[in-house]
Amino acid sequence: MKKRVCILGSSGSIGVNTLRVISTFRDLFEVDSLTVNSNIDLLEKQIDEFNPKTVVVKNEKKADLLRAKINGRCDVLSGEEGLVELTKNNDYDILVSSLVGFAGLAPTIEGIKRKKRIALANKETLVVAGELIKKLCIKYGTEIIPVDSEHSAIYQCLVGEDVKNIKKLILTASGGPFFERESLDNITVDEALNHPNWKMGNKVTIDSATMMNKGLEVIEAHWLFDLPKDKIDVIVHPQSIIHSMVEFNDRSIKAQLSIPDMKLPIQYALSYPDRYESNFVDNDFPSIGKLTFYEPDKTKFRCLGLAYEVMEHGGTSPCILNAANEIAVDKFLHGKIEFKEIPKIIEHALNNIKNNSEPDLETIFDCDFQTREYVNKVYN
Repeated sequence: MKKRVCILGSSGSIGVNTLRVISTFRDLFEVDSLTVNSNIDLLEKQIDEFNPKTVVVKNEKKADLLRAKINGRCDVLSGEEGLVELTKNNDYDILVSSLVGFAGLAPTIEGIKRKKRIALANKETLVVAGELIKKLCIKYGTEIIPVDSEHSAIYQCLVGEDVKNIKKLILTASGGPFFERESLDNITVDEALNHPNWKMGNKVTIDSATMMNKGLEVIEAHWLFDLPKDKIDVIVHPQSIIHSMVEFNDRSIKAQLSIPDMKLPIQYALSYPDRYESNFVDNDFPSIGKLTFYEPDKTKFRCLGLAYEVMEHGGTSPCILNAANEIAVDKFLHGKIEFKEIPKIIEHALNNIKNNSEPDLETIFDCDFQTREYVNKVYN
C-alpha cells in the first residue's frame, strides 16, 4: 500500500525536493496534502501533477485566488488555522515538516499526537520546545526521522549502535560564504545569499552565513539524540561531503558521505528502515580531490556561540534566541540592519527578556510573541 505524504511547505527547497523523491517512487508514495505561504502559481502546478486531497495557503487572499483558479479540484484551507486543521484531520502516513521557523511547531505537534511519522526538516520545532516535543513523542509513540543532512547522517550512523557508546557527535558545517572573509563589515544581501554548496530558502541561507543554522542544529541534536552540549561538536568542512560523524568510546568514527543533495536525506526519512535504489547523485570522489576541516570561530560567528550558551540556560532562552533571530534575519533581508547586527540583536533580546526555566506550551507561544514584539519595538 502506498504511503500518503503531507508536506508542510511544498514551495520551499525541502518541499520541492520531497515531491521529486515522490515522483521517482510513485508506486510507493502518494501526496495527500500540500501547504504554501503564498506561492499559489507553483502550488497550482503541484496540484496538477500530484492531485492532493487538500492544500493550505497561509495567505488568505491568495487562498481565495487559488480556489477560483482550480475550480474544486481539491479542498483549499487557509491561515494558520488551516495548517492545524490539515494535520489534525487529514488521512496521511508521513508528515514532512519543512515550514521555516516557529510556524512549524503547532502543525507538527498535531502530527505527533496522531502518531504519524514526522520527517522533520523544521529544526525550530525542537529548538524552541525540545523537551515538550520529546515527552509528546514518548506519550503517543511517535517517531521523528530527521531530514536535515547533518542529523540524518548521525541517525544513519547510529543504526544498530548503542547510544551509551557515543563519545561525541560531530556536526559538519560548510562555513557558508564568509568563512575565509576576515571582516563581516559591509556585507550585502546578495553576498549573504550566495551559499557555496547548497540551494536553500533565503532565511536558512542567511542562517548558514551567520552560522546560526549550525547553532540551531546543535540544539536540535541535543534533543534528537539525548546528549549534552559537551558531547556535540561542530567542525567546518567546506566541501560538504561528510554530512556529520559519530565518535564512539573506542575512538572509532562513523561518517555518512555523499555529494550534497537534499533528496538523499529526504528519501531516507520517507523510506526508513528500507533503502530504495536511486540515482540522484554521482559520488565521484577523485574529482573532489581532498576533504578539509577547520575549527569554527565562535567569536567571529557569534550566533554559534549564543546557541551553545542557551543550551546551558534552557527554559525559554532557545525560544528567545530563535524568535529574535527570525526577526533580525528578516530585517537584514529588507535592508533595515547590517549583517553584523544580527547576533547583537539576538544577544540583546537574551539579556533583556526573562527566561522561564520550566515552560509549558502556552508559555513558549507567549515567549515567541513577546520576543518578536520586543525586538520590533527596539529595532523599528
